[in-house]
Amino acid sequence: MDNEIQLISDGDGLAVIGNPTDVDRFLTSESLSSKDLGLQRLKSVAGTGAGAAQAGSEIAADSGRWVQLTEESARLVEKYGLRESSKTGLSTGVVKGHKGQVRGFLEFVKGPRSLLTNPAVLAGAARIMTQVAMQQTMDEITDYLATIDEKVDDVLRAQKDAALARMIGVGFVIEEAMTLREKRGGVDEVTWSKVQAVPATIAETQAYALRQLDALAEKMELKSKIGDLAAAAREAESGAREWLAVLARCFQLQDAIAVLELDRVLDASPEELHGHRLGLKAARQARLEHISRSTQRLVARMNAAAGAANAKVLLHPAKSPAVVQSSNDVATGVHDFHRRLGIASGRRSSEARRWADAAAEAKDKALAAGAKGVDAAKALGSETLGRAGSVKGRLSGGIAGRTRRLRGEAEGPDAEAPGAEG
Repeated sequence: MDNEIQLISDGDGLAVIGNPTDVDRFLTSESLSSKDLGLQRLKSVAGTGAGAAQAGSEIAADSGRWVQLTEESARLVEKYGLRESSKTGLSTGVVKGHKGQVRGFLEFVKGPRSLLTNPAVLAGAARIMTQVAMQQTMDEITDYLATIDEKVDDVLRAQKDAALARMIGVGFVIEEAMTLREKRGGVDEVTWSKVQAVPATIAETQAYALRQLDALAEKMELKSKIGDLAAAAREAESGAREWLAVLARCFQLQDAIAVLELDRVLDASPEELHGHRLGLKAARQARLEHISRSTQRLVARMNAAAGAANAKVLLHPAKSPAVVQSSNDVATGVHDFHRRLGIASGRRSSEARRWADAAAEAKDKALAAGAKGVDAAKALGSETLGRAGSVKGRLSGGIAGRTRRLRGEAEGPDAEAPGAEG
C-alpha cells in the first residue's frame, strides 16, 4: 500500500520499512539521519506458503533504513504509538502518509501483507537491526582507537601478559570471519568453528583491563601527600588511556562475535533466533554496566583528588594544578570512551559531563588561587621585610638616643668643673 511506513524499534534503533520514496519522505519530514538496513537479507527467512511469498515480494519492493535511537529519535516511538510485545521485546506499528506527507500513526495492519505479521520475517528484521547497531558501535570504536595516542595493538604488544598477547591473534581471526561473512552473505559451519572459542580469550583480557583500572583508582585512594598524589595522578592519566583502549578493543571484538553468532543461529536454529538475540543484548548490557562501574569509580577518585589538591593550592601552587589537570584529562577521556560505546546516555552522560566540567572548573580555580597565593606570599614577604626594617630603624634610633642621654648625664656637672677651674 502506498504511503504506508512500517516501524520496528528494538530499543537501540528504529527500522523504517516501506516504498523507497515514502521512506525517504518520512525520514526527511522527521529530520532523521539513517543508514541502509540491508532488507534484502530477509528474503531467506520469509518461509513458505502464500503469505510468505507475498512477504517475500514486499521485501523485494521495499526499502529499509535504520535510525539510531537518541533522545530525539526515541520520541517517535511514543509519537506514533508503537506497541511493545512482551514476547519479542519489539515495538511495532504503521504510519500512513497523506498527499505526500506522513500524517502520523494510523493503524496496525493485520493482513498478511504486512511484514509485521510474519514471525520469521519480524525475527529476521530484529536480528539485522541488532547487527547494524553493533556494527555502528564497532565503527565508533575504530574511530576512537584511531584518535588516541597509543594504538591498541601497540599497547597489547607492550604487555607481557599472555591474555593480552593473544588478543592480537584473536582480532585477526575475527576480522577474517567478518570478511567471509560479508562475501558469502552468512556464516557457515567452517567459519564459525574458527571463532567459537575466542570469547573466552576476550573475556580474560577484559577482566585484566578492568583490574588495572581498579588498581589505578585504589592507588589514588591511598595517597594523601600532595607530591605522591601528583605522581599517582600522572600515572592514572597515562594508564587510563591505555586500558580504555584495551577495553574498547575487547568490546569491539565481542560485538563482532555477536554479529557472527546471530547469523549462525539463523542458519542452525532459526526458531531460537528471538530468544538468542535477547540473550545477547542482555549480556552486552551487563558488560556495559560492569565497564561503567569501573570507569566511573576511577573518575570519582580523580575528582576527589582534584578537590584535595585544590584545597592545598596555597601550599603547593605548582603540584596542585597538575593534579587537577590530570583529573580533567581522565574525566574527558572516560566521557569520550563512554560515548563511543553507547554508555554516554541519560544519567551517566550528565554525570560524565559534570565530572569533566567540575574538573575544569577546579583546575581554573586552582590556577587562580595558586597565582594569588604566590602574590600573597610575595606581598607578605615584602611587608615582613618592611616591618623588620622599620623595627630595626626604631631600635637603632632608640639605642643611639639612650646612649647619648646616658653619656650626657655622666659628663654634665663633672665635665664643666675643669673649665671653671681654668
